[in-house]
Order: sequence, then C-alpha cells, then structure tokens
Amino acid sequence: MSRSDLDAVPQNQTQNQDERLLAQMGYKQELSRRMKGFSNFAISFSIICILSGGINSLGQGISSIGGASIGIGWPIGCLVSLLFALGMAQIASAYPTAGGLYHWGSVLGGRGWGWLTAWLNLLGLVTVLGAINVGTYGFLIGAFGDALHFQSSFVTQAIFVVVITAVQALVNHFGIRLTTRLTDLSGYLIFGVTLALVLSLLIYAQSHDLSRLWTFTNYSGKAGGDVWPQSGSLLNLFLLCLLLPIYTITGFDASAHTSEETVDAQRQVPRGIIGSVAWSSLFGWIMLIAFVLAIPNMKAAAASGFGVFFNTLNAVVPGPLRALLYAGILAAQFLCGLATVTSVSRMTYAFARDGGLPYSGALRRVHPGYRTPVAAIWTTALISILFTLYTPVYTTIVSVTVIFLFLSYGLPIILGFFAYGRSWTRMGPWNIGPLYRVVAALVFVAMVTIFLIGIQPPNGNALPITLGFLLITAAVWYGLERRRFQGPPNLHPDDAPAPALAPEEARL
Repeated sequence: MSRSDLDAVPQNQTQNQDERLLAQMGYKQELSRRMKGFSNFAISFSIICILSGGINSLGQGISSIGGASIGIGWPIGCLVSLLFALGMAQIASAYPTAGGLYHWGSVLGGRGWGWLTAWLNLLGLVTVLGAINVGTYGFLIGAFGDALHFQSSFVTQAIFVVVITAVQALVNHFGIRLTTRLTDLSGYLIFGVTLALVLSLLIYAQSHDLSRLWTFTNYSGKAGGDVWPQSGSLLNLFLLCLLLPIYTITGFDASAHTSEETVDAQRQVPRGIIGSVAWSSLFGWIMLIAFVLAIPNMKAAAASGFGVFFNTLNAVVPGPLRALLYAGILAAQFLCGLATVTSVSRMTYAFARDGGLPYSGALRRVHPGYRTPVAAIWTTALISILFTLYTPVYTTIVSVTVIFLFLSYGLPIILGFFAYGRSWTRMGPWNIGPLYRVVAALVFVAMVTIFLIGIQPPNGNALPITLGFLLITAAVWYGLERRRFQGPPNLHPDDAPAPALAPEEARL
C-alpha cells in the first residue's frame, strides 16, 4: 500500500463514520463531503464578515452613543451571539445534518417546532442575503461612486443586486469545491484586510483619544444624521447600538448547514461555529477601536450617519492606500454573499428533503455531476432579490434579518433545555455538560431582548412583518401542514441503533 493510500485510510474511516451517523438520523449521503475543518470555519467566518456588517451598519453604533457603542457595546453584543453559538455547537455535535436548525427543532421539540424553526431560519437567511448585497451596493457607491460617476437610485440598486446575486448563485451551482476555495480565500482576505485597515487607521490618525471608547454621548436625531429618532434616553440608545454587533455576528449557522459536506462533522462543525464567532468578535473589536481612535471629530462623524466610514477614511487615509482597502473590503463583501447563498440553499434542500416546502420534489434534487442542490440555490437567490425590491431600506432589512435569525437560533436551543437528559440523552464529542441549561436560559432572555430592540423606530415595519409572518405560519400549520408534514424520517435518533459497517468499511 502506498503512502498516499495509508494517509487516505483515516479520512475514509472518518467519512464512513459521518455517513453512518447520518444514516442513523434517517438520511443518505447525497452531497459531496469534501470540506475540512478550516473550510467549515471559513464559511461561517465569511458570512459573519466584519468587513460587511461591521462597516455597512457602523452608523447604527456611532450615531447612537458615539465611541462607547464600540468600546462597550460591541463586546456585549458579541457575547450575546456567543451564547447562541455555544448552544448551537452543543446540538450540532450531537446531530450534524444539513439545515441543522430545522432538524434540531424537530428532534428536540417535535415536528411542529421544527417546521416553525425552518421557516424562521429560511426567512432570516434570505433576508440576510438581501441585506448583505444591498449593503455591498451601498459600499460600492460610497467607495467608488464619484470616481465611476454612478448616480445612486432604486433602479441601479436593483440591477446591482440582481447581477451580484446571480453571480453568487452561479458559483454555488458549479459545486462545493469551487465554493470552498473561494470561502477559504475569503477567510484569509478578511484577516489580511482587517489587519491592513487597523494599521492604516492607527498610523495616520491625528491622535489616539482612548476616552472615546467609554464616553456616552447622545447623538440621536439630527446630531446623528437621523439614523435614530430623537431620544432623551441613553439607555434606549445603548440598546439600539447593540444591533451593530448582533447583526454583524450572524450567519454562523452556516457551519451547521454544511455538516453533510464536512469531514468529521461532530467535531469540526462545533469548532467552526464557536471559532467563527470568537475570531470575528475579537478582530471586529480591534478594527472598530482603531476606527474610533482615528475619527478626526466625533461630533462631525456622528452627524454623517451611515456615511461615517467613508468620511473618516477619506479624511485620514491617503488616496492610493484607501482605494486598495476599499477594493479588498468590496471583495470580502461579495464573498460574504457567496457563502450566504451556500448556507440558505442547504437549509432549503434539507427542509425540502423532508417535504416541508412547496415543490419539495424539485428543491431537494441534487445535480448528479456537481452534487449541489441547484434548484434550491436559484430559488433562494430569486426570493432574496424579490425581498430587496419590496423592502429596499437597509435598516429595515437588517432589523427583520436579526429578528428572524435569532428566533430560529434560539428555538432549538430552548427546546433542548427541556429535552436535555430526557429525550436527548446522546451527546456529541463537543459537550459542555449541565452548563448547557444555563446557556439555554440566557438565550431565551437574549432572544426576547433582541426582538424588542429590533422593532424600535425607525424600524417599526419590522413588527408587522414579523407578526404577519407568525400569523400566516400559524394558519398554514394548523390549517394544512399539521396533518400533511411528517418531519424528519427519524424523530428519535438517540434510540436508533447505529447502522452496521459494510464489509469494505470494516476492513479499513
């Protein structure tokens, strides 16, 4: 046996174990299992993308309470996301399946809860794809609009979003190998551009006033470019500033959605979830601290609203270097959307595989050559485009995204609180033990708080959108789906025996 054959044996054994666990949960291996640990981390890290949400939503922080939104608000918001990540990692290690959140909700709480979780997660992923690509358009206009003589309008935004989303879907169409290579590149690109941005800001800053990082100033109303309505409550503004880190540190469920394409999923998926949140939180904080220190005038910066990033870099960083930084950030934002298409298409595929969607027969099909869910990729890309045409306002898209995503993150974790040690007895190798219930309780508090923050003015439209969706889903479930939808093939995988090894697997 050659050296390469010997090296392949451990990986083959691990892949066989992954496939046996998948069979125990009632599914067969259809997607191509090629992703290694770094790739699983990179796809979540790429969707979180501190160079996307951390920049495009920066006005939500600076125009609320100023520098304290970064020095104090950012780490608090990131800790909230880390709570959700801890709970998700525990469940993902036990049940590593595509569309993980939906499957977890079904196994831990029943098919009705799984069905609701699936729809919440799908809506959240579709809207976050829209938010990312609308944000990328805004960044392009802010960075290169004058140089390219672009006149921003709803029509130009719509054309841009259609084109960029179609390209992202096309890359996903041609297989996980190409997508993985690009998301791996995205991981390195985010690290590199962030480091270059931090050094540029600190080197060219006129001064370094650290007190900005804990100074609370009311920049609501016109003082903050009307990002937030006039308010006399610093506490209320502080809560609103948390939307910046909470929105930015989302998308880490992508590691779970690509479980069936990841080797050694029980170990690598939890690492991908936790690692992507931890590193994004740390690097994002360092980047934004450098930004706050580099601002020439805090009052003028806050008054510029969502233009704060460009106004600061235009005033501080030299032109040629600034253009390079803008180009790197724009590339990272494109790859962020690319990774999001991967995540939402796998969620769609998993839900359709169990008959949970209209036209499930088409949406669950996997291309025989590329081994990708082609119909799911293009359908979700189209729906995301339609959503941005209906709701073109970036802040409303962000609020709806945050609400739907964190509701879908929280539901299976809270269901796990009640199932832990009862119906859920078989844990994976990544296990925090009884501490899980403490995490789940804190997740419930965080989920309610995020919902209340997300519906505050000027994002009042987020409330009727959310309530309307919940009412429609309730009517559909009780009127139709409760009788029709059967859920995953095995709602009790802990009780199922592990499939026997095939003869050729046993010899490995």
